Amino acid sequence: MKINLYNNYKEVEINFENIIEDIQETFDLFFDEDKEVSLILVDEDEIKRINKEYRNKDYVTDVISFEDDTDEEYLGDIFICVPKVYEQAKSYDHSSQREFAFLLTHGLLHLLGYDHLNEEEEKIMFNKQDEILNKTKYRRF
Repeated sequence: MKINLYNNYKEVEINFENIIEDIQETFDLFFDEDKEVSLILVDEDEIKRINKEYRNKDYVTDVISFEDDTDEEYLGDIFICVPKVYEQAKSYDHSSQREFAFLLTHGLLHLLGYDHLNEEEEKIMFNKQDEILNKTKYRRF
């Protein structure tokens, strides 16, 4: 899997390039997907606008994924709200690196067809998230 990064946010305080590389390599262990993904880093205003426009939800969220069914080589786009990374890391009492890795993993799983619309789907998706993150240095402690 290849993750193309677009930083539409100001300066990011964490080394997200290394996290992206680690997650990309770990996903390659789990999935035989020779596909591309775009990861776009945004601020709160932008993710709120996207959330309202495409999901009809008028609030700031942490991550949004959009699948692309028009190109066999392209899975879709993931938007991560950088301020939410810092806020949630503090709230969950773990590192910003771990939160970023978690949100990227969550978004990638959505693009691969995982969801959490009901209890059964949520259990499957969250178990897969944990399985992937446990293979990295971004696991929950």
